[in-house]
Amino acid sequence: MDAEPAPAVRCAVLARALEEPLAGTAPVARRWLCVEHPGAWPRRVSQHPDPALRHLAEQALAAGWRPLLIRRPGRRPRASGPLTVLLADTDPADPRVSRLVLPPGRLGSLRLPGPEEPLPGTPVRDPLLLICTHGRRDVCCALDGRALVTSVLAGNPEMAPNVWESSHLGGHRFAPTALVLPTGYLYGRLDPATAVDVVKAAAHGEMEPLLCRGRSTWPPEGQVAEIAVRKATGLREAVAVRVEECTTTVPATVPPGHAAAPTVGMSQVLVSAADGRRWLVDVVQVAPDRTRPPSCGADPTPVARLRPGVVRLLPTVAS
Repeated sequence: MDAEPAPAVRCAVLARALEEPLAGTAPVARRWLCVEHPGAWPRRVSQHPDPALRHLAEQALAAGWRPLLIRRPGRRPRASGPLTVLLADTDPADPRVSRLVLPPGRLGSLRLPGPEEPLPGTPVRDPLLLICTHGRRDVCCALDGRALVTSVLAGNPEMAPNVWESSHLGGHRFAPTALVLPTGYLYGRLDPATAVDVVKAAAHGEMEPLLCRGRSTWPPEGQVAEIAVRKATGLREAVAVRVEECTTTVPATVPPGHAAAPTVGMSQVLVSAADGRRWLVDVVQVAPDRTRPPSCGADPTPVARLRPGVVRLLPTVAS
């Protein structure tokens, strides 16, 4: 067992009760390195006792990759053998995943490609669903994440090749959380039906705005703005919308339709669509109005929230 004892009130239960917004909570990473490791996971990949794996994780972090540990659902013991390594690039112009199969002793010699280099390995054509089950980081992920994996595969056994358990995806309080590759969209508070929905959407080149935390390609303000534009327009194609620019925070105003609340500031985000439309989106940072534990067992802390404000369609730029 690598899960910590359950506290009196789990962080995911409390976050639901407080209706904490999901948008803008995805980790920021354009590229992901996912290394199969069926054994126990440390709290952080960079703390792994295996020197080769620890070195690879440190190399990945230094080069702008987000390292994850993954394993096949169920944690069934198996004989040592080749390990799967997934490399993902969430670049909206060409999101892609490749797969390598390496002996454990080869991990230390894996060279990660540069930003403009192609991904080595065999291309993975179908979308992948990585569900966080990292009990050593938070009991909500252990309980809710593993329950989601079991339920999804029980009802959809054909999805087994494309579903992985993963280490920490951030946002334990939104468990069950999951990452869809290659697009890099993260989701929270999933149930079996919505988890299947996000995979089916990805298979059609789309994203599902419902329960979306954001695309890891963008900073938090960009994640909020993209989701706001998609909800306002109904655009679902993953390649249809991109964040062009996030401005420096400016003094905030209360968005129309929102009750007055203390604010920290407001960012303006330029979002564009493949059809040439552009929007300027206000993203308001709301000052904390209460404290709450960011994860199970942690001390309560004040946490500011991001909210979408006005979504303004800009005039078309003449070509």
